[in-house]
Amino acid sequence: MTVEPQNPTDRIACASCRHDIDAAAKLCPYCGADPRTGQKPVDTQAMLNQMFHPRATSATDTVFEFARQRQGVVVALGVLVAILILAGLHEFVTRRNARDVSAAAAIPLTEVTDLNNQSDENKPLPLPNLQFQFDGHPQTMRTFVVEPGAVTPPEVIAAQQAAAAQPAPVPAAKPH
Repeated sequence: MTVEPQNPTDRIACASCRHDIDAAAKLCPYCGADPRTGQKPVDTQAMLNQMFHPRATSATDTVFEFARQRQGVVVALGVLVAILILAGLHEFVTRRNARDVSAAAAIPLTEVTDLNNQSDENKPLPLPNLQFQFDGHPQTMRTFVVEPGAVTPPEVIAAQQAAAAQPAPVPAAKPH
């Protein structure tokens, strides 16, 4: 059962960590010490070290652990270093090209390639002659394109209406 303070003035400051805590507290919830004396009844760090033996870490392990925890910073620094290396390489090549002149004679571009003798590479190839079987009715292979605003001719409408008006012929019954 906890003891509730009777008024808001029943608060004290911990002697160890100086946090404002309840006057009825026997241990500070922040540091684990006695709030009146500041002494820790149980040394939790020593108990943890006794139970979980800490391993000795080298400087490289510490750096790798830092990089593992802060991957964004490491990636940003890596990108920055790569950009600086590329900028330095570009500056080196630019200065070397400005300083060093080739001893070879200059070759005109017309000797390297003659643009007048090149064939047209973008010339479309002709379509091959396609042989297909069409049952003697080439009309079935034609494609009709319907344009917007197209109107069916009146003679086609009349033929469609005449075909719909004729009753379908009844097939003759076969004798059994």
